[in-house]
Amino acid sequence: MNALLTILISLIFALYTQAQTIEKFSIDSGGASATVGNISLLYTIGEVNIQELSTTTIRVSEGFINANMKIKINPKLFLQGPLLSPGTSGLMNDNLRQNILLPTTSPYADAATCNASVFSITGNNAIVDWVWVELRSANDNTKRINGKSALLQRDGDVVGVDGLSNLIMEAAPTNYYVVVNHRNHLGAMSAATIGLNETTTSIVDFTNSSFSTYGTTAQVVLDSGSKALWAGDVNGNNQVRYLGPSNDSASLKTIVLGAPGNTSGGNYFPYAAYNLGDINLNGVVRYLGPGNDKGILKNIILNHPSNSNSNYYPITEQIPN
Repeated sequence: MNALLTILISLIFALYTQAQTIEKFSIDSGGASATVGNISLLYTIGEVNIQELSTTTIRVSEGFINANMKIKINPKLFLQGPLLSPGTSGLMNDNLRQNILLPTTSPYADAATCNASVFSITGNNAIVDWVWVELRSANDNTKRINGKSALLQRDGDVVGVDGLSNLIMEAAPTNYYVVVNHRNHLGAMSAATIGLNETTTSIVDFTNSSFSTYGTTAQVVLDSGSKALWAGDVNGNNQVRYLGPSNDSASLKTIVLGAPGNTSGGNYFPYAAYNLGDINLNGVVRYLGPGNDKGILKNIILNHPSNSNSNYYPITEQIPN
């Protein structure tokens, strides 16, 4: 027994005298997030260590410290559709809200929800529709870091689901490409990365003519000089076409002919609904008849600055895949 005790004491003494020193050092900050369905995974790769214990032979520091994984962003964007016949100059129409057609559940992947009372807000801050905001990696603009549904006000402000506050997204504070999108408009992406964090609200203004977007003619230039997302992507294939392969005119016709209530199968049937075929977001889908969406689609195509008066000209979304 005494021999065993002596051996144990000797081992402890040897380990103590030969103890390794954990040096104070730095681990580069980093991290990202990944989202699948309604599950989000956030992770970091540490940051500068903070020394917690120091003796003659031992120094212990935290190996990893969770970084702040939220950023605050204030995107601004216009949609061409609800600006084609504005009730007030410089403001998008909010006919979907007025006609009680806006859903409280987002049409995008995260299926975010808001309280119906949000749609009682009027004036410049009235809600036009749901939009999608996305962050892409600074090292690879095809890699989505995170995306989130948000609400669009008449004056172009993109806000959280309460209808008023800045948008908060789960992501590590760093530089990102910012993407904005709408269900029947062509999306756009910033040409350069933008530094984002939680303490500073970064305004990312896609309406500003001096704000550079990725690609060529990614947005329409309005008579006012502001920019807006191209309208008319009825079939959701990231392209706007009046005639030609997979054109949006044919999709419009299919929507109207299959609309509930169109028992006679008439091309003139006005379909009142929250629907991709409603290009100007006035709450009614029309293939033929007064103010029809097919005519709006044709004018959008013919007025594209690169179109030499062809009805077959396609407008393609400029976001890299």
